[in-house]
Amino acid sequence: MDVDLEQLPSDVAALRQMVLQLLESLHSKERQLDQLQHRLQQLLRARFGPKAEKLDPDQLALFAQQLLAQLPAPPPVPATPAPSVPRRGHGRAKLPRNLPRRREVHDVKPEDRICSCCGKEMTKIGEDTSEQIDYVPASVCIVEHVRPKYACKHCPDGTVLMAEKPRQPIEKGLPGPGMLAHVITSKYADHLPLNRLSHIFQRHGLNISRSTMCGWMASSADLLSPLYDLMVQEVLSSKALHTDDTPVRVLDPDRDSTRLGRLWTYRGDDLHPYTVYDYTPSRARDGPAEFLGDYAGYLQADAYGGYDGIFANGKVTEVLCWAHARRKFFDAQDSDAARATVALAYIRRLYQVERQAKEQFQRQEHEADARSLAAIRKELRQTQALPVLRELEIWLRQQTGGGNPVLPKSPLGMAIRYCLGNWAALTRYAAADGDLDIDNNASERDLRPIAVGRGNWTFLGSDKGGRTAAVLYSLIASAKRHGLDPFAYLRDVIARISDHPFSRLHELLPDQWKLAAQAA
Repeated sequence: MDVDLEQLPSDVAALRQMVLQLLESLHSKERQLDQLQHRLQQLLRARFGPKAEKLDPDQLALFAQQLLAQLPAPPPVPATPAPSVPRRGHGRAKLPRNLPRRREVHDVKPEDRICSCCGKEMTKIGEDTSEQIDYVPASVCIVEHVRPKYACKHCPDGTVLMAEKPRQPIEKGLPGPGMLAHVITSKYADHLPLNRLSHIFQRHGLNISRSTMCGWMASSADLLSPLYDLMVQEVLSSKALHTDDTPVRVLDPDRDSTRLGRLWTYRGDDLHPYTVYDYTPSRARDGPAEFLGDYAGYLQADAYGGYDGIFANGKVTEVLCWAHARRKFFDAQDSDAARATVALAYIRRLYQVERQAKEQFQRQEHEADARSLAAIRKELRQTQALPVLRELEIWLRQQTGGGNPVLPKSPLGMAIRYCLGNWAALTRYAAADGDLDIDNNASERDLRPIAVGRGNWTFLGSDKGGRTAAVLYSLIASAKRHGLDPFAYLRDVIARISDHPFSRLHELLPDQWKLAAQAA
């Protein structure tokens, strides 16, 4: 910078004050530059880098070798021999037998079956069979509902008898259960936008507009709403809930452009194995508060401030996600690799305890006195994870003081502040209940279909369309959670739900439907 020497004051104290101000300004500019460089690195990694947040073992050994030496020893190998795993053979895998098969025989012409030696006809001694995969395009058919009429010719009143028309999914509507299930599965499971699906139907000689299918989706969501509401009740009976949200663009008639709405996922525990979604026009705290209502239990989520009012009533207990905390230290490696890697090494030890619990549970799965995964988790977390957490807390507090403290607004400083500011919620999984998970990755996986889908269908047509998407996504996700074919499940449920007794609606839940299908 240019300095006019003639204008400098002669007072030493004034000169000292000017130098301090210049140094403070320089440090501020350096901090801003570091923050901008950190953001640039994050954007470049998100755009061009790998998605996995893997830690380089060489880097871990360089900065955190003393922590790796403290890793718990692997559990002893049980005396009983492990069950032998059948070895996979070489060559092509066998094709599934449940697929339909068409037999095509390529026989020798009758005149060629005459033996050239004796002149007599040859006898069939066997056949050689080879398999080939072929594809038969989906077909669209028209179902005619015919009701014969009967009348008595001998009675003067002319009474006419006719069977009642079966109830349809959409009264006076064209689509049958199979068509509705196909459109729902195509959009919400296979991520096909409706305009693309309209072109596919045109190849079958059927002209169905996008707006018509939008109406079908809304009517299907209304039809399936009682089942969705039952799933919501079941999810809210869970001991622990996983939740997260993702933005979706929504058309707004009062604006020239779209606005952001939110789709929230709520994942029930193993005793209430359903995944439901909820739509809100914004990310205000009223949405989760209204959905949860009087829920009492554990809520595992990120540190979104909108949940604070929910936790304030004391009925809902906050559990935070170590994957979120780890991501902050992973991103801080660009600015302070040494200390960020030490934190990552501590977190790696926590995840090793979780892997050890799963391995121990799988090894004793067939034993008579087998313990639940929650019991094994709780024991290992009490003996192994809690000491690591205490060490990590001491180390984090040491980095904020001493001779080389971390700058509060640096990436590593913000990661440390996030952990220490939410320490009770981050450590609750290890101290409270074995049914709690170490992270919230399950709900993030539940949001992945929405993230993939919005890249195809781009936006929702309205807030009512958001509600439709929430209902249909819930049925698709819950069916997939139980390993069901969403199309087969939806086709049967849509065909039956109109006449199904409300008191037995639980029979149409995905897990109950699966049990009934297996029994049949």
